[in-house]
Amino acid sequence: MRNDVSARQPIRRALLSVSDKSGIVDLARALHEAGVELLSTGGTARLLAQAQLPVTEVADYTGFPEIMDGRVKTLHPRVHGALLGRLPVDQEVMNAHGIIPIDLLVVNLYPFSQTVSRANATYAEAVEDIDIGGPAMLRAAAKNHARLAVVVEPEDYTTIIQAIAHGGTDLAQRKKLAQKTYAHTARYDTMVSTWLAEQISTDQTSVLPDVLDLRFVKKSDLRYGENPHQAGAFYTAPVSSGAGIASATQLQGKELSYNNIADADTALECARQFVQPACVIVKHANPCGAALGVDARSAYESAYRTDPTSAFGGVIAFNRPIDADTATAILSRQFVEVLIAPSVSAEALKICADKHNVRVLVTGELGAGLTSGREYRSVTGGLLVQDRDAGAIERAGLKVVSERTPSEAEYADMEFAWAIAHFVKSNALVFVRDQATLAIGAGQMSRIDSCRIATLKASEAGLSLAGAALASDAFFPFRDGVDLAAQSGIRSVIQPGGSLRDQEVIECANEHQLAMVYTGMRHFRH
Repeated sequence: MRNDVSARQPIRRALLSVSDKSGIVDLARALHEAGVELLSTGGTARLLAQAQLPVTEVADYTGFPEIMDGRVKTLHPRVHGALLGRLPVDQEVMNAHGIIPIDLLVVNLYPFSQTVSRANATYAEAVEDIDIGGPAMLRAAAKNHARLAVVVEPEDYTTIIQAIAHGGTDLAQRKKLAQKTYAHTARYDTMVSTWLAEQISTDQTSVLPDVLDLRFVKKSDLRYGENPHQAGAFYTAPVSSGAGIASATQLQGKELSYNNIADADTALECARQFVQPACVIVKHANPCGAALGVDARSAYESAYRTDPTSAFGGVIAFNRPIDADTATAILSRQFVEVLIAPSVSAEALKICADKHNVRVLVTGELGAGLTSGREYRSVTGGLLVQDRDAGAIERAGLKVVSERTPSEAEYADMEFAWAIAHFVKSNALVFVRDQATLAIGAGQMSRIDSCRIATLKASEAGLSLAGAALASDAFFPFRDGVDLAAQSGIRSVIQPGGSLRDQEVIECANEHQLAMVYTGMRHFRH
């Protein structure tokens, strides 16, 4: 027999137990003023008591104290019977056991994501922040949404306050709240499952799970995807990966597009590798200019000169704050889609305001280094998953294979070129001098074509490649690419090595008196 549920269900008793305390006192006060009895636990109960609201501790209601440092407090028949009980179907058994119906449950879960995102969080701390009682109550209440309302997000408190004024919640409201609740618990379980999977290792090698449960939360709808006929939206991961495009705050400008977000991510992740002030300009998923400098302005100037044509309408990322001088230099010279940096000065923001369509994003402190984690790419009927390419080189690990040993300046340029090649689409060739790009060849079907394009663009920009370092994301299959680059005046090459024709390529380097080092690591990017 199913419940005979009226259109609206009055709220006479509410259980409030939240990790996120925002807005809970105001909700509780509105409930109290409407004559609703308040039950609560732990910190939430103390907060309500401090606000001089009458509240009954769950332990007093159940007659059973919290035990095991609070691990067991709501797992009790008088709580779950009050949530799961059907009226009038279960009224008799509820009366027999002193179970009083709860009409509203307000719960959000232990801050597991915040715990595991802390760099110094221990395994034991993370496990302790896995909520047990909360999800159990939420699922029970959501299942019984025919009779009671369940709320997991502070943004829905207004819905409850308004419902009280109309005599209670209606079925449509309770259905929607139940759906949000199951989405909330599913997201939470996925977060825990994903974290546990990441703790599993065999011989220090990351193990991908046999069943991959992904749960992402929509941050925003997009006007469209890559093209106007494609729908698009931006989703964020349930566990924070720190400062980045997903957590960035937009200070001004038009809404972000699909391509803006993709390009901003590439630019920012490339720029954040460096300790020194860095600027990276990205156009259509590829860096078209990158440089280090003594400050943001000087880094931008050097990055821009690489390819002014491609920089037009690009995305520009910095690993340092944008000041007024830098903002003026950029906006007086070129059209830019997105500026992204750890912060933007008030003066710089005023300058940007004159270009109201320019999107300005701030990330907060980035820290130097490559971002780890997982990458996902859909294919028809499936999903490709891999660890992010966080592979980095150290000077001591480089192998000199040429007769000539690189100078200190050549080493510095090769290392910078290699770091930029990491973010350029294969076949990637990056020419660098004085830790600033001179030319970039990207995304071609052959390495020699990437070399031809890069040298051509340098010539068109009036940039000499004499003395430059060249980075190749993968080995040279033939010597032709090195021959062509040498004709332009390069002096050093950094590449993974590993070709069947390695000796031929090394001999080519020696003929041109180039210094060549092997990394033993490649950076394909598709």
